[in-house]
Formats: sequence, C-alpha cells, structure tokens
Amino acid sequence: MKCDSLDVWKRSVQLSVEVYKYFSVCKDFGFKDQITRSCLAIPSNLAEGLEKQYLKDQIRYIDISKGSAAEFATQTIIGTKIGYIDNSTSESLLKEINEILSMMSKLQSYKKHKINSPRP
Repeated sequence: MKCDSLDVWKRSVQLSVEVYKYFSVCKDFGFKDQITRSCLAIPSNLAEGLEKQYLKDQIRYIDISKGSAAEFATQTIIGTKIGYIDNSTSESLLKEINEILSMMSKLQSYKKHKINSPRP
C-alpha cells in the first residue's frame, strides 16, 4: 500500500484501534457504532485515496478523511458531554485528531502544489 509509510495514516490507524478498545464496553450501540465508524473512515479513506492514480482524486479522498476526522471530533465532544468519555481521554483524543487533521492538511497542500507545479 502506498499509505503504509505515511505517519498520518499510521497515527489514524492507531487512533482507530484505541477508539475501538475504549468503546468495546459501551452499551449504547448507536453511539458506539457512529464514533467507531467515523474514526475508522479516516485511515480507510486515506488508504483508498492514495491508491488512486490521479492527484485530484487523492486530494478529494484526503478531504473526505478530514471530514470524517471533524465528525469524530464532534462525536468525541458530545460523548464527553453525555458522560461516555472521561475528560482526560477526551482531551487526548481531541489533541490527537487535531494533529492528524493538521498532517492531512499538509499532505493535501503538498498534493495541490504538485498539481499546480509546471512540468519540465
């Protein structure tokens, strides 16, 4: 896979593993399903997109991953407010997802620059 050497992909995979473990005992299936799906979508869409041939497609999938990351962050905030996630875990998850979002933005900018660069 083209993505398995990227730190942003590795970190988002690790985050998904941690989220699955954390919510393994959650009895609210709807919430558990939604937050694990949004988190899982981050590395999954990165992987799918980076296998695409064209840079425009890669950029679009990074954008989709960023949307899933924002969805996950929102669900983390809600989960904290309703008592499903303790404050310490919430802070850690939000810090990590914000760093992942920043990394995805940088990767996206790099890909956009490649599109706009003149070719020899």
